[in-house]
Amino acid sequence: MRERRKETKDTLAGSLLLAHPSMRDPNFRRSVVLMSVHNAEGAMGVVLNRPMGKRLGEFSGDFALGALAAVPMFTGGPVQAEQVVLAAWESRPDGFRLHFGVEPDKAIQLLAEEDAHVRAFVGYSGWSAGQLENEMKHHTWVVADVPEDLLTQPQDDTLWRTVLRREGAEWRLLADEPEDPEQN
Repeated sequence: MRERRKETKDTLAGSLLLAHPSMRDPNFRRSVVLMSVHNAEGAMGVVLNRPMGKRLGEFSGDFALGALAAVPMFTGGPVQAEQVVLAAWESRPDGFRLHFGVEPDKAIQLLAEEDAHVRAFVGYSGWSAGQLENEMKHHTWVVADVPEDLLTQPQDDTLWRTVLRREGAEWRLLADEPEDPEQN
């Protein structure tokens, strides 16, 4: 009953939302969303497993020759899909730390740190007040803690299966289902 216990948390900020295996919405099908904000006004996060196959320098000429040119790009979600959001993660002895919406100068500083990873997201995932809570009541999402090895896992379509499998035997079975049920 790990999922139900986590659903009662005051905030989902700092957690992962895993799309329920039955979700068909193409924006979130088999997605892993890292939540950065969750409060009475709404919620926000970024999809971690939608790599664009581009680097920030290729995407925007503003970054072409700078220190952030090699930062990988991801589709962060369907909200403001024209906006680039920089985020950084740090593995620290006291836990995982997320910097969301960082300025380029701060991203460059974090990029220089040994245990920090910088990513660029086009768009983000957002929910208005009460919207995510309603989706949680309908079991649209599986809430997971951020695994310590999150940054060493491939940030692609295999991430959803990897994290969902860790949530227990039932989830392990569902994670291993084929994308197309007719292939079962």
